[in-house]
Amino acid sequence: MSIDVEDVTDIEVAEGDQELIQLVTFSIGEEEFGVDILQVQEIIRTMEITNVPRAPEFIEGVINLRGKVIPIVDMRRRFGLQSKEHDKCTRIIVIENDMIIVGFVVDSVSEVLRIPANSVQPPPPVVAGMDSEYIDGVGKLGERLLILLNMDSLLDYTEMEALSGV
Repeated sequence: MSIDVEDVTDIEVAEGDQELIQLVTFSIGEEEFGVDILQVQEIIRTMEITNVPRAPEFIEGVINLRGKVIPIVDMRRRFGLQSKEHDKCTRIIVIENDMIIVGFVVDSVSEVLRIPANSVQPPPPVVAGMDSEYIDGVGKLGERLLILLNMDSLLDYTEMEALSGV
């Protein structure tokens, strides 16, 4: 696995014999999210995205990444936020999900963190509603809160089937 972004830093938050979780952290709007680094195939800068007619609203289109056509999910639209123009901080996080490679557009990628597993709490009941099935928990890092996503559950079976045909 390669992470092709020079501005991502590696920060170790915990020391000793504690079980650590290694996360790639990124921003969407004002919120900070984390995803297990083992789910991430690579992180790339944005490139030309080709629109796909009649694709679900949250699908921005497809890209050609080293000869493979990869569907691109706009995380802002997926979370019900307004889209924004890509800028120099916008990144695509590439993930292999059930044998399908998918790119997720995020506002920026921050860092690679190692946090103690015991600093992750289950999602609060307020968050544990209909759209929370993709939230693994909330990591507490001092005053920072990090929403931990399970990218495998971010798209349901029907959506994965639709993406496999893109």
